[in-house]
Amino acid sequence: MLLRPAWPEDAAALASALADARVARMLARVPHPYTLDDAVARTLEPRAAHEPRFLIDSLEGGTPVLIGGIGIADRDGEGPQFHYWLTPAAWGCGYATEAGRAVIGMARHALPIDRLGAWHFADNPASGRVLRKLGFRPTGSVMQRPSLGRGGIADSVEYELDLGDQPELRIAA
Repeated sequence: MLLRPAWPEDAAALASALADARVARMLARVPHPYTLDDAVARTLEPRAAHEPRFLIDSLEGGTPVLIGGIGIADRDGEGPQFHYWLTPAAWGCGYATEAGRAVIGMARHALPIDRLGAWHFADNPASGRVLRKLGFRPTGSVMQRPSLGRGGIADSVEYELDLGDQPELRIAA
């Protein structure tokens, strides 16, 4: 797996990945249908130094293949929010957990923040399982959030992570 910045040259692969309705409906800011122009604009979005965003490439088979995106951003004044998405072919393969651990580790050591928020749409419990594996705790709050991919509002389950908490070490047997 490789985490890397997005470049305008990634627009076609990004458009193809995010054009899948199953992906778009689980995201707030991705319209459906998702076009090449949307992808070009996304690769050119400005971001602050404390808001890292990466594409996730699978290296299976030796050739990098775009399978998702991950990052931290404060888009709605809610403070730093952790977010990710994966293509359906990458669901259930551990990429979200692996990439999430890398981004959260970077946040712990390189960003001037002490907590992260995160959320998932209520009808996407798999994302909740990933967030809990990464150490996020449910806040008990359910909010209504817009989703361009759904064309409406949907319930979201809210989480938080104290970056001062030490991650649980897993020891191989």
